[in-house]
Amino acid sequence: MGRIAIGLLGAATLATGACAAAQQTPPPGRITTPEGAVMSSASDLAYKPGQLTQEQLMSSTGDLFTGPAANVFRRYPRDKTEAMVKFYTGALALKSLSPIQLTATQQMLLTGVGHGQVKLSAGQQGNRKYDLEGGYAGGTGIRFFAFHYPDEAVVKQRFREAGFPEPEFAARPDGWRQALVKDPGGFDIVILVHKDAKDHSDDGVGVGINVSDLERSRAFYRDFVGLKELPPIKASLLGTTLYPFERGETTLMLYHLGDNKHPDNGSAGIQYVVSDSPLADAKAKARHIAVETPLNKLAGFDLITVWLNDPDGVTNYYAQVGPNSRTARAAAAGN
Repeated sequence: MGRIAIGLLGAATLATGACAAAQQTPPPGRITTPEGAVMSSASDLAYKPGQLTQEQLMSSTGDLFTGPAANVFRRYPRDKTEAMVKFYTGALALKSLSPIQLTATQQMLLTGVGHGQVKLSAGQQGNRKYDLEGGYAGGTGIRFFAFHYPDEAVVKQRFREAGFPEPEFAARPDGWRQALVKDPGGFDIVILVHKDAKDHSDDGVGVGINVSDLERSRAFYRDFVGLKELPPIKASLLGTTLYPFERGETTLMLYHLGDNKHPDNGSAGIQYVVSDSPLADAKAKARHIAVETPLNKLAGFDLITVWLNDPDGVTNYYAQVGPNSRTARAAAAGN
């Protein structure tokens, strides 16, 4: 949403520390999610050659969206799990949702932000880069999340009660207040306070993505993904321009800063719930878009997924939710 992007204009510095971790690569021929869940890549999932018209293949994936907002996920070192849960559900007061048991040892912890989710995943697995050094200008990738609240005093109290230092807020000319903190894994979090915000950041989440080539990345999110492009915003204190792209309550904000010496394409990613993951896969192949994890069916979850990469390797994960999935059952029950 536009005001999440506008709310970042006063952020003067977003310095972060390094967050590097050893990466693990699955055995050859074995398909897993980056979190380690084993998947089936049945050949009958994909559309056959000639089944789709050129017009279908070259259209965006936007008409496939079914969820009211994009979701985001955050990967972090496994030993930070307890602190991450306290931070996101205690200090930030995001709504705690039932976790997903991906494997015998791996859970996806879910928190609610409006109609979307921030998914917390322990373990930095897969052929990904994890380097948050230099903060928002340190390198390409998702570099920060932004959350909104109506009451500064309540935010400070929540941080204290969760065992974290109080955020230091600064006044802005527009009357908003803002603070910068880091989650326990070293990832930047911008906190914005203004009287019209919904508590628990139910306005949604802002996602800051530093890109190496603005025009190429804008074309990817506009023409392929199919997000709504909002007018660019001059962010003078950041020394750059933000290019917002909206999906419901989730706003991706593209910008270009720094020398890209510290790329990070593993610490965070984006998920879209769609009606037809095989069609998203076919559209991606027609445009030669990089695939992170091939078209697959996640056994036991009634999900068909494909994990694609944006031009800088940021995960864009498409999930088709079947009628027997937990997500579908929860929606039918009104939860």
